[in-house]
Amino acid sequence: MIQAIRDSLSVATARLRRAKFLRVKTVRRFAKGEEGVAAVEFGIVAAPFLALLFAIMETALVFFADQVLETAAADSARMIMTGQAQALGWDQVKFKEDACKRTNGLFDCAGLQIDVKAYSGGFSSVGNAKPVDANGNLQVSGFGYQPGSACSIVVVRLMYQWPVYAAVLGFNLADLTGSKRLLMATAAFRNEPFGTSSCS
Repeated sequence: MIQAIRDSLSVATARLRRAKFLRVKTVRRFAKGEEGVAAVEFGIVAAPFLALLFAIMETALVFFADQVLETAAADSARMIMTGQAQALGWDQVKFKEDACKRTNGLFDCAGLQIDVKAYSGGFSSVGNAKPVDANGNLQVSGFGYQPGSACSIVVVRLMYQWPVYAAVLGFNLADLTGSKRLLMATAAFRNEPFGTSSCS
């Protein structure tokens, strides 16, 4: 009986010595190991890398949306320039519907702002100020729909407040309040001499 206890103690002692040796060996191996260096280095640069990645994606999306809006403005403005909008009796709502169809579902049509103005004093009388107040709010009170008649100078502006999400590391595309960027497309032209009119 005593011998069995001694044997079990010696086996337990041997296991403890082996475990202690293995722990020391594991600690030494861990201290010398370099397998996790890449993970640690990625952990250090992950946040700036992801911030840069999101900023690049958002910038690309904003430029793409701006180009879609420019194309919609040019195509919709052609309806006024050729007199088709006037012949169909379009008002601001119908013109907005036509412009919205040309954005291919990229914009929420309710947020699309339309401003169409006719000028009689030549291209030098055209105002091109950005319709934003000092606080960064879009001023829509002066917007209207005046397609003009034959040979009138007309300026068509489409505007949309695009939401901005990635404002990291000092990079922020927003220029309006509420973390939004104003996308604005403008087309300035002289109406064609449609009907019986002729431009001098």
